[in-house]
Amino acid sequence: MDTTGTSGVFAREFDAIDRAVEVGFAGGRVISVSFPAETPSDAGDDHELLDRIGAYLRGERDEFADVAVGLTVPTDRRAVLEVLRDVPYGEEVSVSRLARLAALDDNDPDDVELVTEALRENPVPVVLPDHRVQGGPYATPGEVRAVLRRTEGL
Repeated sequence: MDTTGTSGVFAREFDAIDRAVEVGFAGGRVISVSFPAETPSDAGDDHELLDRIGAYLRGERDEFADVAVGLTVPTDRRAVLEVLRDVPYGEEVSVSRLARLAALDDNDPDDVELVTEALRENPVPVVLPDHRVQGGPYATPGEVRAVLRRTEGL
């Protein structure tokens, strides 16, 4: 997906989740995804990523792998989130498995805490699919997470 130079906030309401999806861009990269109850009045609603999210919510398979992300999180959390991005559509992993995939020790409480912090503070849910992790915490709100999991057959 080519978003070269895109900056700003775009949002659209989706019946499937009974709320809006708001996406923030800076320099063509997605820097935030949130789920406000209503579409913010100052957000644009015409963006290809919102079209794709709508199709995804209607059951069209999309892993959003080509969406450029601008993560402004500490390096250790970034490593966890980058591995999270590789969890395939329709599959799930445990927090322990995600830790191992990120080359961390799932028996080390500090490493497990690092993984849970990264999940809790995930700035771009859906694109970085924390809903595919079993035993969160999650940045994606519970009711939205349930819809995303059903959409993917989880």
